[in-house]
Amino acid sequence: MPAIKSVFSLLGLLLFLNHPAMASYTLVYSGNLNGELEPCGCTLEGDLGGIKRQATMIDQLRRQDPDLLLVSSGGLLIAEMPSDRIRSDYILRGMQLLNYDVIGVQARDLAFGTDFLKRYRLPFVLSSAPDESIFAYQKTLRRQSQSFSFFQWSVLPSQVIRKDPATASASAQKQLTEKLAAEKNTGAITVLTTSLRLAAAKKVLPLKYIDILIIPSRRDSFAKPVQIENTLLLQPGARGMRLGLLQFEIKKQANNARISHWQQRVIPLPKSIPDSPRTQAWYAAYNAALKSDYEKQVALRKQREQGKSPYAGAEKCQACHVQEYRKWQQTQHAQAYDDLESVDKNFDPNCVTCHSVGFNQPGGFLNAELTPHLSGVQCESCHGPAQAHIDDGGKTATGNHQWNKKQICGQCHIAIHSPSFNLKTYWPKIAHGQIR
Repeated sequence: MPAIKSVFSLLGLLLFLNHPAMASYTLVYSGNLNGELEPCGCTLEGDLGGIKRQATMIDQLRRQDPDLLLVSSGGLLIAEMPSDRIRSDYILRGMQLLNYDVIGVQARDLAFGTDFLKRYRLPFVLSSAPDESIFAYQKTLRRQSQSFSFFQWSVLPSQVIRKDPATASASAQKQLTEKLAAEKNTGAITVLTTSLRLAAAKKVLPLKYIDILIIPSRRDSFAKPVQIENTLLLQPGARGMRLGLLQFEIKKQANNARISHWQQRVIPLPKSIPDSPRTQAWYAAYNAALKSDYEKQVALRKQREQGKSPYAGAEKCQACHVQEYRKWQQTQHAQAYDDLESVDKNFDPNCVTCHSVGFNQPGGFLNAELTPHLSGVQCESCHGPAQAHIDDGGKTATGNHQWNKKQICGQCHIAIHSPSFNLKTYWPKIAHGQIR
C-alpha cells in the first residue's frame, strides 16, 4: 500500500506541474540545521542529510526549475563545544555553496556575534530589529511576473537589542505590520519565517498580511502544510535531513495575490544521494581545520595533565572481570574507535566523545598515540573512572556505580546519533553483570 500511495502522490504532483492553465511556482525550503553539517552516520536510519548531499539535490532541482525559490528559516548554528566555532564557520561557507535566496536569522545564529555572520555575505534577513540595521530588513525576489517579499521575525538576545526590549518589540511589530500591508498592496506574495511557535506567532504576527508562514522545526520530519485562513503554514524538519518542495499556484485579483492551490513533496537525503563534487574542497578544508584544532587541544591537555589518570583502561579490568571482558571484546563497542579511523573522523570531537573513554575529561582519552588504552567504548565509558577501584581491590566503587542502564546508555545513545535505540533490544547485545 505505501508504494501505491507514493506512485499516486507522484502522479498527482506531475499532473499539477504540467497543468497548462496554471502559472506555477516552486519554493524549496529548510530550517533549523542545528549545527548538522553532516549526518552522524553511526546508524543507517540516521544517515540522512548533510550539506554535501543537499548540494547535489539542490543542483538537480535547479536544473529542473531554474526559477525556484530557495529559503532557509535559519537556526543554522550550534555552540556547545569549543570546536563548534569551526563547524559553524564551515556551515556558513557551505551555505554559500548552496546559494540560498533567503536565510532567516534566529537567536542561535548569533551565538558568535553579528560580525561572525556578516563576513560571509549571505542573504540574511531579520525584521525584528529594524532600528539596529544589522541585516537586511526584507528581501524581494521576482519570478516570472510575480514578486515575493521575505521577512524574518525572531526573538533576539538582549545584547542585540540596545533599546528597552518591550518598547523595541512594540515598535518592531508595528513596523512589520505596515511593511507587510504595503507589500500586499503591490500584489506581492509575502513569506515570513519565524523562531516563534504557532501559538505565539498568532498573537504577535499579522497573519492577514502573510501568505506563507514558516515556523521553526520541532522534529526531524517535515509537517504537512496547514491553511489558516489566507496563510499557508509550513514547518520544516530539523537537521537538514530532508528538503521541502512546495509547488503552488497564485490567484490574482486587482493588486491582490493569494496562493490558491498547492502541493508539497518532502525530499529525503539518504546515503544513496551522492556527495556533490563541488563540495570536495570545502569538506577537505573543514576536516583539515578540525584536525588541526584537535591536535592543538591534545597538546594543551597533555601539558596540563601531569598527574595520575582516574581512568585505567579495559585491560586492567579483565584481571577481576574475565567473563565481562571477553563479552565486551565480542561487541561493536570494542571496535568503536577503529570505526572512526576507517572513515577518517577520529579527530572530530563530536565523534570521539562517544568512541573513547573520558574524552574531554581530566586524564581521559587524548589520541590513539598518547592514550591507546582508552580508545573505543570500554568498561569505564559506561561505569565511570575505575583506577581507584582497581588500586584498593574493589573497595572504592566506580564513578557511575549508582547509574542504571538507561542513564548509562543515554550518554551516547541519543536521538541524533542513535534514533532507533531501544534499551530492550540493544541491551542483550552487550548483556553482562548485574546493572539495574
